[in-house]
Amino acid sequence: MVDIHKLIAAISPDVYCQKVKKQIDGKDVDLIKWLKRTIKYEGIKKDGVLKEVEPLKPGDMPAYDYDDAKADALNLWGIKSPIEQHKLTYDSPAEGLEPVYFWLLDFLNGPYKEIDKVTDNFVASPGSGHFSEMQGKATQMQQEASRTMGNVNTVLKSVLNLVYDLKEFRIRLKPYKTYHDEESKDNEKYKALLSLKQIWLDNVDIRKGRGSINALSSGELDFVTLRDAFMSIMNDKLQNAKGDKLDLNERVKRILEQRASEFFLWIKESYSSLKQRYEIERNYLKSQVNMLKLYAKWVKPYLVAAQRLQQSYESKNAALVTAFNTMILELQLIASSPYDIKDDVAAGLVPDLFNNYTGRKYYKVLVLEFDFRSIPQRVSQRDWAFGGKVDIKFTSYSLNEEELEVLKNEINKDDLKSVLELVDGATKESLDQIDKEIRALTEGKEDEDILKEDEEKEAEKKKKKEEYEKGDDFGLKGLFSAFKFKKKDKEKFDKKKTINPEPDNEYEAVVRSQCAIESRSLCFTVFDTYKKAHGMPSHNNPFDTQ
Repeated sequence: MVDIHKLIAAISPDVYCQKVKKQIDGKDVDLIKWLKRTIKYEGIKKDGVLKEVEPLKPGDMPAYDYDDAKADALNLWGIKSPIEQHKLTYDSPAEGLEPVYFWLLDFLNGPYKEIDKVTDNFVASPGSGHFSEMQGKATQMQQEASRTMGNVNTVLKSVLNLVYDLKEFRIRLKPYKTYHDEESKDNEKYKALLSLKQIWLDNVDIRKGRGSINALSSGELDFVTLRDAFMSIMNDKLQNAKGDKLDLNERVKRILEQRASEFFLWIKESYSSLKQRYEIERNYLKSQVNMLKLYAKWVKPYLVAAQRLQQSYESKNAALVTAFNTMILELQLIASSPYDIKDDVAAGLVPDLFNNYTGRKYYKVLVLEFDFRSIPQRVSQRDWAFGGKVDIKFTSYSLNEEELEVLKNEINKDDLKSVLELVDGATKESLDQIDKEIRALTEGKEDEDILKEDEEKEAEKKKKKEEYEKGDDFGLKGLFSAFKFKKKDKEKFDKKKTINPEPDNEYEAVVRSQCAIESRSLCFTVFDTYKKAHGMPSHNNPFDTQ
């Protein structure tokens, strides 16, 4: 599991990473500069960048008076000391741990606008009853997923066969369409007609044996001109491409008239038959694809549930003794609420010009981490109670909107990566490729080269990336990705929310600082209120306004 504090330090290193020299790969480097440069080319990797990150620690920050800091906004006290952190331990084997979690969850819904659960891991000791029950549920989900995946594979094979059949039909129908299309050029129509004649000779007329055109033209029966004459006529009136009627002897003409009549009737009937079969198979393909998507929708919940029911916590924890009835749970929440600089303007804490602030939005962020050591107790046939010990850590941050989005995306990517790869690999990737094939078949894109289309898209992406890399860095060279922030790309950037490409400008730094101070105060309020509500010893709030 990703370390959320290291991740925040990597996303916003100027504020939350220690400004130290560090030896990396045998070289002494400035940690923050190394982070920015490395993340640009490698991204944020759990086993790479995050391994080297040194998050800022609350004990390393200078102390300040809350009232004085809020009133002295331009000195950026909130950036000099941006983190508030508190820890709380509650140990009660006879009581349930759920009330601890839900009390804090309900309380956070007041001061914070949005709460996201970003981590939910557990592991039970193999000798516990809870372990057996969870493994039983996981096995049931796996069996259901396996059964449904068998149906998925059966339908998928059918779909693939239909796709290839339709491609063959499309190839066979192409000369018919060209021949009947009034907008086709004369030379194109002539080529299409030659193709149809060859098909008719090889598949229909050849059944006449010695009476076929090829046999009669072989020389034994003295009809050597018959095949050439047949290949040159444009209609059943025996006219050539110029509209002239062929000059033939009567014996050849009688045979050719009869075969020409058969051939042009065959074109009409076979075209109608092929189109009908093509439409039937295409409609059947659509129904099979819909069935495949339905099966895929059915199987996904089982795949996800089976994955989540697997134990996902490091089992080397000393509290997990095989024969004991013990379980370790880990939960992490991110609570966030927007900060409005205008409130501080109204209070006279920052200059009036911030009433016109149009920079990025900043959020008061609280990271709440729960480490449960539980003794599961069965309270009914289906339900369990979890008494034990919980360590809670409260940490405050101030992040702008892009940083917050990147934080959530990176955590989700880490926690759900295996689940998404499992689901997508089993269903989505196959469906996406089939959808491309079907669009080519059903939307009239008969000549679409899918592989060529993909290559062109990749080339276009590469070109755009090179163009970005040549752009300005806006004072933050080497940060996070090859994409450079430009005003014309803001709308696209806001949709992707990949990373924050710009440092704080002088106005945003003030806003972040004031937001950080409020976030610290709110963090202490949550911590202190919980203690007081549960009769625990407390102390004076250093953030109280005097």
